[in-house]
Amino acid sequence: MNIRRIDTLRNGEEDGLTPLKTLDLDAVEDFDELVTAMSRTAFGGRNLGEALDVLEAMVSDPECMVVGTFSGAMTVAKMGKVLCRMIDNGWLNIIVSTGALMAHGFIESIGLRHYKHEPHRMNDSALFEKGYNRIYDTLEPETNFMQAERVIARVMEEVGDDAHLSSESLCRAIGRHLAENYEGPGILKSAYAKEVPVYIPAFTDSELALDVASHMLRNHPEWQSLDIDDPAKLPFQFNPFLDLFSYTKRILAAKRIGIFTIGGGVPRNWAQQAGPFLEILSQRVESMKTTARRFHYAVRICPEPVHWGGLSGCTYQEGISWGKFVAPKDGGRHAEVPSDATLVWPLLIKALEQRLAKRGAERVTGTNSDSARGKRA
Repeated sequence: MNIRRIDTLRNGEEDGLTPLKTLDLDAVEDFDELVTAMSRTAFGGRNLGEALDVLEAMVSDPECMVVGTFSGAMTVAKMGKVLCRMIDNGWLNIIVSTGALMAHGFIESIGLRHYKHEPHRMNDSALFEKGYNRIYDTLEPETNFMQAERVIARVMEEVGDDAHLSSESLCRAIGRHLAENYEGPGILKSAYAKEVPVYIPAFTDSELALDVASHMLRNHPEWQSLDIDDPAKLPFQFNPFLDLFSYTKRILAAKRIGIFTIGGGVPRNWAQQAGPFLEILSQRVESMKTTARRFHYAVRICPEPVHWGGLSGCTYQEGISWGKFVAPKDGGRHAEVPSDATLVWPLLIKALEQRLAKRGAERVTGTNSDSARGKRA
């Protein structure tokens, strides 16, 4: 067995290693300073601090189009205003989401409520009898869905029977209806106001789609047997390829692209497949010699462990092998926070707001304060 020689041992500084720093709560005064200080610690705290740096670079890059992908019951978990804040601040150019997340957010945006589940008061059988649908520790009253369906029916009347629809066009129509008829915040309302397209790749896997289908069958009794022998006669023709081509066109038009991901699932995979899709087109469609597109910036918050083998937990490093991300050696900047988004997403967004506000103040005054410079050192 070899024994290390004492005269070959190094102290860290000699090899240019970055020293860590004990978290001193007396030295921080806001979320930016806290998360920045956490970047010099270890484990999840360091991951979050590094995510703040990458997210700042991504949203501050004027040539970067930012794609946000969202899954999990984030709106039921009351994170809707966090997402609205990202849209309103101009930090997201495209949104890709599960239908459930948008459906529960839509319910919230028309003034309805979710409730805390208290297991000692009602078990799941009692919840069913009383019309409460449980999402882990939160309840969605069935009456919410009934009211939401009536609103969606009005949206569909505005759309008209001769429309050719996609999830993008439906989300835009819902956002417009919210903007014209409801006060208060809403994800689709903010997206409509900021002209941010919202794609729901698995649209029929959502309450929104069930409401559209209910409206269709209510107004066209000839299809109530569900025996659809001639799909061309159906109202509201829905074509998911409209979403795919619309999204791909936007990606192609961007000089650089970044991705911010909460959770994983279909939204993450659908958004990330742009690179492989463009490569396929270039290789297999002779008249389409497209430009490769890979995500330069990437920030992910998800508790899924990598060893299950699913996409939700897979690392950006793995995605490099698929041609989805720019490798760090080529300038790619990636950060991953393996945590519950309800714990760290609000911290990250509040810290970013405060950091960018300081940067703006520094540009206006032409100063670079010692406190701001010191906290990032």
